[in-house]
Amino acid sequence: MASNTIEASAFPIAWESVDHSLDECIKCNICTMYCPVSAVTDLFAGPKYSGPQADRFRASDQPHSPDHGVDYCSGCRVCNDVCPTGVKIAEINARARAQIVQDRGMPLRNRLLGRNELMGKAGQYTPRIANFALHNPLSRVLAEKLVGIARKAPLPRWSLTGSFGQWMQRTRTRRLRSDKKVVYFHGCATMYYEPFIGKAAVAVLEHNGFEVIVPPQNCCGLPMLSNGEFKAAAGYHRSNVARLAGFARAGLPVVGTSTSCTLTLKEEAPELLDMHDAGSTALKQGTWDIFEFLADLDARGELRTDFRTLPLNLPYHAPCQQRAHRVGKPALQILSQVPGITLHESHARCCGIAGTYGYKVEKYQIGMDVGEELFQFVREHAAGTEFTACDTETCRWQLEHATGIASRHPIEILAAAYGLYNLETRELT
Repeated sequence: MASNTIEASAFPIAWESVDHSLDECIKCNICTMYCPVSAVTDLFAGPKYSGPQADRFRASDQPHSPDHGVDYCSGCRVCNDVCPTGVKIAEINARARAQIVQDRGMPLRNRLLGRNELMGKAGQYTPRIANFALHNPLSRVLAEKLVGIARKAPLPRWSLTGSFGQWMQRTRTRRLRSDKKVVYFHGCATMYYEPFIGKAAVAVLEHNGFEVIVPPQNCCGLPMLSNGEFKAAAGYHRSNVARLAGFARAGLPVVGTSTSCTLTLKEEAPELLDMHDAGSTALKQGTWDIFEFLADLDARGELRTDFRTLPLNLPYHAPCQQRAHRVGKPALQILSQVPGITLHESHARCCGIAGTYGYKVEKYQIGMDVGEELFQFVREHAAGTEFTACDTETCRWQLEHATGIASRHPIEILAAAYGLYNLETRELT
């Protein structure tokens, strides 16, 4: 695929920002034992070898020797979670991928997968045509053969009822005005593919007395970071900082429904791009995942609990990016208060999709094998189950693809419990 490789512009990879954690590695192999990728394929040597052990040979004062095996790291961050000494293994691997891109260029496929916002905008004007073009069997085969996007991977579908931004514009006169305000970071998936997630979030926040502000914003940049395109991701992050940091400085919470997006604003972009200016820091400190925010309200006795009985048998999976927030599992905490729900908590390591990882033809089956632990959990609790629940969009799509059971964001479940939302039609009531 040499003809599909695009040279990347140089971007300074901040190796020194993780150097301090390299010597904390005690070679205990706990990360390798828990790694879901190395458990199913020999193409990835494991977190320890590809991360801190190999990284000593990638230092700026030594010849770079990043191997292609590190590209098989999915970035799930399980290694970070289990490391007893706090080595930033996932960040080390992400920088190694970025170095490969900087040295050798980037496949066209990866560049396309990194541009969620551009793809979303392109398809929103003619969503039926866009959906047909993306999902008919012939185009999927051609996309696999020519570009390398797996034909079976669960690509999203554009909303046929307009984007979330269009809905907000149409309903602006009906939106709550209040002295209590939050800023909503919707992310690309909600904007173009799943506007019902944003509708449910707005309904829940307004039900709790908050005026919801939706300022101009763009992609968080995580797909670019995951594919090693740091320079472009930096531009996206700077744009979000310029648009959102002022709200954070004013004390308004920036609340998001995609745990991947909120983690990127909080941690991944500032850490990987070495952006620690005042604006980035203000946005980092002012960003909340939506259930983290609601759990804080609950702890202060300010969350409304006028829940209806919701008879659901609900398997719940906290995705990797949610666990990386290190705030526990607030969705479980809130949903456990809803009468009628029987919650089953997944302890699976990863669904396998890992953002854009499972869309790549050479990694699709690896992703499915990684996710089998989760899929089996869902099968075991499938009796009477209409839905699963998960906080991140690509994980929900992967769950639906692998199990055939519809998946919902926990905010949809909560909106239904308030009597504001229909889980079947995914419309406000």
